[in-house]
Amino acid sequence: MRAEKQYLISEVESHLKKSDYVILANFSKVTVADVAELRAQLATEKAEYHVVKNSSLRVAAKALGLPEIESSLTGPTAVVVGGKNPAGVAKVLKKFFDEKKKLEVKVGVIDRKIISAGELELIAELPPFDVLRAQFLSLFKSTAASFVRVVDAKVRKETPAAAS
Repeated sequence: MRAEKQYLISEVESHLKKSDYVILANFSKVTVADVAELRAQLATEKAEYHVVKNSSLRVAAKALGLPEIESSLTGPTAVVVGGKNPAGVAKVLKKFFDEKKKLEVKVGVIDRKIISAGELELIAELPPFDVLRAQFLSLFKSTAASFVRVVDAKVRKETPAAAS
C-alpha cells in the first residue's frame, strides 16, 4: 500500500478512535461557511467533523472492528466523532439540518451497533441527560412517597382495631 494511502487510513483510524460513536453524513450541499458553523456548534459537545474518503473509511472501520457500514459509503462522506455525548451531537446535527436543510445523516455507530438516521433523529429529540435523570429520580421519589402513604394508611387502619 502506498505511503500516502496508509497515512490517510491511519488519520481516519485516529478520528474513529476518539469516541464510542461515529456518525456518517453526506455533505454534498454544504458550503465551507456551513462547515465552519457546524464545527463551531459541534465544538460545544467536544465533537469534530471531518471529511474522509470512503475507501479510507472502509479500511479503517474494518481494521477497528466496526460493524458493516459499506452500504452507507456512497457519495461524499463526512464523519462526526469525539465527545462523550452522542445524543448531544445528534441534537446539534438535527438542529443544523432543520436550519440549513443541507446536511444529510447517513448512519451512525454507537457502541459498535448500527444506528439508522431515523433512530439518530429520535435520539436527538430526547430531553437532555440531566432532565432525564431528574425525571427518573422523580419516579423513585413519587413511588416511595406513595408507598409510605399506603403503609401509613394501613397502620392507621389497623391501630384502632388492635386497641379495642
